[in-house]
Amino acid sequence: MTEIEIKQMKSLTLAYMGDAVYEIYVRRHLISKGSVKPDQLHRSAVAFVSAKSQAKVILEWLGKQELTEEEQGIVRRGRNAKSGTVPKNTDVQTYRYSTAFEALLGYLYLDGKEERLQQLINSAIEYVEERR
Repeated sequence: MTEIEIKQMKSLTLAYMGDAVYEIYVRRHLISKGSVKPDQLHRSAVAFVSAKSQAKVILEWLGKQELTEEEQGIVRRGRNAKSGTVPKNTDVQTYRYSTAFEALLGYLYLDGKEERLQQLINSAIEYVEERR
């Protein structure tokens, strides 16, 4: 895929990819910490992948100006994407910032920016762990 093709993708498509990528990193992180019981793994993973958690992380990054201009643009697009549905357990604003978080990760993954992706995911995991 070319960078132009990725930049022209709908934000919700990027978020779809980002959701999967983040889930894999979180699962690997939890397993590496020695969590092995499936129910325990699932409960622990929810703390990382919930819309509330993802929204807090992206707001932290924006507040500390940790994202490049390009990344901020992806976040804006993701935040403004209209999905037509909002999960029952969260409000619209939280859901939109969560979508922005996932869109950014999806964009970095599809664009092959592995080092930056890893950097941001490590930052997100660290942020969530400090607040658990």
